Amino acid sequence: MSVVPVLNTDRLILRGHMAEDFPAYAAMWGDAAVTRFISGTPLSEEDAWGKFLRAFGHWALLGYGFWAVIERATGARIGEVGFLEGRRQIEPTLVGTPECGWAFVVRAQGKGYATEAMRAALAWGEEHFGAVRLACIIAPKNAASLRVAEKVGFRVAHHTTYKNEPTELLFRDPVPRFK
Repeated sequence: MSVVPVLNTDRLILRGHMAEDFPAYAAMWGDAAVTRFISGTPLSEEDAWGKFLRAFGHWALLGYGFWAVIERATGARIGEVGFLEGRRQIEPTLVGTPECGWAFVVRAQGKGYATEAMRAALAWGEEHFGAVRLACIIAPKNAASLRVAEKVGFRVAHHTTYKNEPTELLFRDPVPRFK
């Protein structure tokens, strides 16, 4: 089993999910305002539990996954960011390409937390994955997430569909390192 590294930023702590995070996790994924651009449907507690368990499975099986994002000032779990191997049925395929994602509770949106957390996750990813292309998918109407993606280096590469919904497929090419 892989140990989830702890990442620190000025305002946030990124750490592995813990069992006691589940009530906040289920509440976030059950909020229609959070899921409106992600799946379009709030998750039931049962479906949130399955998604929650996938977070542990990614780290155990692949050595990477999602972090719980904790607000330093309050100690509250405010979201999650990380990497996944989604095996999505999407064209072009993303199989074998680490996919990035983020989601935050409504009260934490619009404060720069997603950008801050993703910058920390991407720095870890550059060390973990090496010089690889990363991907993310975002609903075209999700202007806030498209701005976050752009700020951390993603660019729209394809207009596609996922689960019969219009979807923007974005890539982030490796950052060149100079010696």
